[in-house]
Amino acid sequence: IQEGIKQAEQLTANNTGCTVVIAADYGGQWDIVEAAKSLASKVAEGALAVDQITPEVFQSQICLGDLPMPDLCIRTAGECRISNFLLWQMAYTEFYFTDIYWPDFDEQAFMDALADFQRRERRFGHTSNDTNIDSEDMSA
Repeated sequence: IQEGIKQAEQLTANNTGCTVVIAADYGGQWDIVEAAKSLASKVAEGALAVDQITPEVFQSQICLGDLPMPDLCIRTAGECRISNFLLWQMAYTEFYFTDIYWPDFDEQAFMDALADFQRRERRFGHTSNDTNIDSEDMSA
């Protein structure tokens, strides 16, 4: 696995179009609990007041808090669940479910997922009728 990661890094070293994250031995519940512990420690030390804890402050304590939120999660093999994966980060992620197993998920399957994603209206918690969507909200 490590050799494959090294090869992928070398192959994509100059790419700028997207972010790929490999989350090995990661659990969303564990991540949220660790972030809560970190913030609780800061409050106990007096370095942070409880009312200063915002979603942005909480996110700063999440393992992958410095990375962009995922736009699309492709779930293969007919599974229709998150499976404790990126629980905090998936708030406004679009999901694509397919019966295709990962080893068989080829370029055409990926293109099908992207085409499905392009047809969606991303509202980030707003309704279709909300005309006051802030462009900053849309990048969340």
